Amino acid sequence: MKKTDTLVIGSGPGGYVAAIRLAQLGKSVVIAEREDLGGVCLNWGCIPSKALIHAASTLERTRHGAEIGVKADKVTFDMKAFQAFKAGVVSKLTGGVGTLLKSYKVEVLRGQAKFTGPKTAEVAGSRGSETVEFAHCIIATGAKTIEIPGFAFDGKNVIGAKGALALEEVPARMVVIGGGVIGLELGTAYAKLGTKVTVLEALDQLLPGLDPTLVKIVEKGLRKRGVEWHVKAKAKGYKAGGDGLEVEAETEKGALKVACDRILVAVGFRPITDVLDLAKAGVKTNERGFVATDRACRTNVPHIFAIGDVSGPPFLAHKASREGQVAAAVIAGHPEEKDFVTPGAIFTDPEIATVGLSEAEAEKAGIAVKVGKFAFVANGRALSMNETDGFVKVVSDAKNDVLLGVQAVGPEVSNLISEAALAIEMGASAEDLALTVHPHPTLSETIMEAAEAVYGKSIHGVNR
Repeated sequence: MKKTDTLVIGSGPGGYVAAIRLAQLGKSVVIAEREDLGGVCLNWGCIPSKALIHAASTLERTRHGAEIGVKADKVTFDMKAFQAFKAGVVSKLTGGVGTLLKSYKVEVLRGQAKFTGPKTAEVAGSRGSETVEFAHCIIATGAKTIEIPGFAFDGKNVIGAKGALALEEVPARMVVIGGGVIGLELGTAYAKLGTKVTVLEALDQLLPGLDPTLVKIVEKGLRKRGVEWHVKAKAKGYKAGGDGLEVEAETEKGALKVACDRILVAVGFRPITDVLDLAKAGVKTNERGFVATDRACRTNVPHIFAIGDVSGPPFLAHKASREGQVAAAVIAGHPEEKDFVTPGAIFTDPEIATVGLSEAEAEKAGIAVKVGKFAFVANGRALSMNETDGFVKVVSDAKNDVLLGVQAVGPEVSNLISEAALAIEMGASAEDLALTVHPHPTLSETIMEAAEAVYGKSIHGVNR
């Protein structure tokens, strides 16, 4: 029997971060990982998808560069070369995680972990099984892609995000079932590569839950790339024929049939808990199947914690990492809890980034707000990049000017939103953003001008 202070189940951006922080705090740590170090994010999620998005955007910019003087003939895309590049990126990152864990003397056990009691677990791998006795445990197993009736993954006709990032050739036609983050990110990338993309979304808008004014800008980008979409459309099944595949869906206007060569299902995730034997440890899940936790990431069993996707949305790698740090600190005896601001970024084209409350969310909570908005079309840097679609919106409390949220859609907003997250974390006001001098010419000036617009003082924008 192997003994350790903390067993971490899963080595994704929650698990490996928690393990490293625990080691930094002087705890002995064992990680159990059934697949590859780095989890979904590093191996077939965040990182590989951004590699594809970058490659597709590079191709598109090159093909359409004549407007800014860049002329290139017969530009092509080599999927095999891309796959080699992607594999190299993944290898560097996962190898780096392994090196870090080794440097902190974190022991890695390869295999599926499952509880055998409140303080023991069995890790079964290709080399046999090993029992681990622990004082504390962190469940960081993540979530897996949901399959829907009539569209079982077969790796050929029907694929999930993992399969979409491993294709050996660019499909001529693709149906994307699910108009959420993953569906639109990958759908946009393939549209840039030349695929005819059709999106089927069951709810009443693309990117459900987001401010519709942000989504409209993304829809403009989709339309420009020939992407078609149908909302309130429920996919029912598909059939194979001589001309490829035909997806059948039910819409408000009646039955819909869409021809394609690949079907990408991207309708959400469910927690990976079924393999853990949680009952043997006494750990409870909530009504949606996620492991229930408190603000310290504790489950109902005080010495067992859960972080990241397995404990519920939002399904964000950086949220999992921060929760891993919280759980590690609590295990080491430090007073810490989940009291942090979580920004989000969506890598469509243009990008979307948000943090804090939207105008609608604040008003729903009974908070009177002041709002400032600034369009990228009035930003010198955006004009020089020939990427002017979108805007930044700043929401502040009308009573005390405390910054409540920032929403942005436009070029590189994923790199801009951290400034807003820091401001909210520090309790800054909209005026603080407005008074902060931003370098010129940069995209970040849009945040300053949107904050100035809260008071009707934006220099380069039209004030309300």
